[in-house]
Amino acid sequence: MNLYSKEIMKHFKKPQNVGKIKNPSGLGKVGNIKCGDIMHLYLKIAKDKKEREVIKDVKFETFGCTVAVANTSLLTTMVKGKTIENALKITKEDLVKKLGDVPAIKMHCSMLAVDALGEAIYDYYKKEGKEIAPDLQKRHEHAEKVEREIKRKFHGEEQG
Repeated sequence: MNLYSKEIMKHFKKPQNVGKIKNPSGLGKVGNIKCGDIMHLYLKIAKDKKEREVIKDVKFETFGCTVAVANTSLLTTMVKGKTIENALKITKEDLVKKLGDVPAIKMHCSMLAVDALGEAIYDYYKKEGKEIAPDLQKRHEHAEKVEREIKRKFHGEEQG
């Protein structure tokens, strides 16, 4: 009996889009204070023939468990070639459904991957001086709060 689904093991054993993008359009860095997983998601954004902003390339570095790596790998395959708007619609439930049979104790890994994407898009919007939608701003504020907690706990830095 396997602890994880075939889809989780496929993405863990042969993760897609691993690595860094030099000079990314957007970079999302997130972590989980309880489990210690850390994800970095790099985006390269470009305009398509219809002048829409699309994710031309995406790479990731995940320091974490089997399910964390699988979620980030799967997410990269789902967003590559999508418009930013469509990428932002991806939910943790979408990831869980595609991975199949994610243990309840590992559900946070799916949320972390979605948060990394949100942070990368937020970073891109900030760099480009674009308007940030209220829901994306709220997601960013939550990610910042978690990052401050991680720094305070693991690096002894004061909350600022």
